[in-house]
Amino acid sequence: MEKWYLMTTVVLIGLTVRWTVSLNSYSGAGKPPMFGDYEAQRHWQEITFNLPIKQWYFNSTDNNLLYWGLDYPPLTAYHSLLCAYVAKVINPDWIALHTSRGYESQAHKLFMRATVLIADLLIYIPAVVLYCCCLKEMSTKKKVANALCILLYPGLILIDYGHFQYNSVSLGFALWGVLGVSCHWDLLGSLAFCLAINYKQMELYHSLPFFCFLLGKCFKKGLKGKGFVLLVKLACTVVASFVLCWLPFVTEKEQTLQVLRRLFPVDRGLFEDKVANIWCSLSVFLKIKNILPRHTQIKISFCFTFLSLLPACIKLILQPSPKGFRYTLVTCALSFFLFSFQVHEKSILLVSLPVCLVLNEIPFMSTWFLLVSTFSMLPLLLKDDLLMPTVVTVVAFFIACATSFSIFEKTSEEELQLKSFSVSVRKYLPCFTFLPRVIQRLFLMSAITMVLLTLMTVTLDPPQKFPDLFPVLVCFVSCLKFLFFLVYFNIIIMWDSKSGRNQKKTD
Repeated sequence: MEKWYLMTTVVLIGLTVRWTVSLNSYSGAGKPPMFGDYEAQRHWQEITFNLPIKQWYFNSTDNNLLYWGLDYPPLTAYHSLLCAYVAKVINPDWIALHTSRGYESQAHKLFMRATVLIADLLIYIPAVVLYCCCLKEMSTKKKVANALCILLYPGLILIDYGHFQYNSVSLGFALWGVLGVSCHWDLLGSLAFCLAINYKQMELYHSLPFFCFLLGKCFKKGLKGKGFVLLVKLACTVVASFVLCWLPFVTEKEQTLQVLRRLFPVDRGLFEDKVANIWCSLSVFLKIKNILPRHTQIKISFCFTFLSLLPACIKLILQPSPKGFRYTLVTCALSFFLFSFQVHEKSILLVSLPVCLVLNEIPFMSTWFLLVSTFSMLPLLLKDDLLMPTVVTVVAFFIACATSFSIFEKTSEEELQLKSFSVSVRKYLPCFTFLPRVIQRLFLMSAITMVLLTLMTVTLDPPQKFPDLFPVLVCFVSCLKFLFFLVYFNIIIMWDSKSGRNQKKTD
């Protein structure tokens, strides 16, 4: 009873923080003609309610795709339609075709915020609570503290409740998928992850770890016996779930192709806005967008992405384990974010989710990463007038992590999960004993840099010659840190088996 009482308290704290942030500004408030993501979500409700389903993704006089045209998979469209039915009952003007464009009122803002909160409460928050309850070798208080830290992660709160999106839906489905395949409910886990992909196509960032983990399980069971049966069941589950989601759009070839064109708009270019990945950072020195043709950009980004995630995926197929699965989710998502084509700054949330899942294992590094991920979205958050909510939620999250896990006391080689790696290096370099100290100093430098850049961005005017100086610096500094984390998490994955053998010898 005590555990559930404490978990309920944590959920209430998480909901309170979310609702408090939602009382602030949102993307594009009072900024015609395009407004922002808030208007995009409202417009999709207008389109899905008033137009036949086969017109949702096509340009027409009633559906101008240049004005927030629907560019997410069918499950997002169905969700918009469901919200539209509720909006119709409350106030039909909110979704009236054409005349509702740019609609803004306190009542409508309350309704839209409530839809995010309800989706969070139904999908994401229960998955977080159940995940933390399933953690082994942890006291009840530690499980509760872990849930609190995950629910207080500022990046997701600020984007969903400040900027305004429904990322908690796709991330929640993905987390249910992680729970399923980690607890041997492979079919349910696969179904949940298929729902995640069919809600937001960016969940493809997590697809390879799911595929490799489940394929590794099938190999382990034997492809001539139980493994083959599992493989067939998984294939049927995936096909059935996609068919059900896409059924209205697969009856005609052109319909299917149009939806795919909307989901993967290569014409938008290598990256959008100021995103903390390799291509945006390199563009400061080398204008790749202008030098190389688009098809070459796509090939280069694919090669870099594939090569950077390949080692971890191969390891997961050969040695499938829940721990390896969690860390491979981190490295694959981070590889996609850093190197893939057409990346948004908000896509870092897809890396942050699996990092939240290893918060209890490497609290120091996970807290550091989650702080950097929020900082990397600073230009977007400032554009939406979310400075104060950002500062408050970041401080609250940091205090929760620091007090719950005593993160500054957990920087030894063992607690950073670098013991096996360090032992391997010391065979050739006996003096290699300084890694924890280096990481501590890097964290200190990182924290100072983030604070200084934030202060400079909000207090100083950039030079006239370089109006984007501060956003570019934020992205460049964040990108360097993400590259460091990519190397770090890959080291944990590649040296994990050695750690396991050493542990067996000790036992």
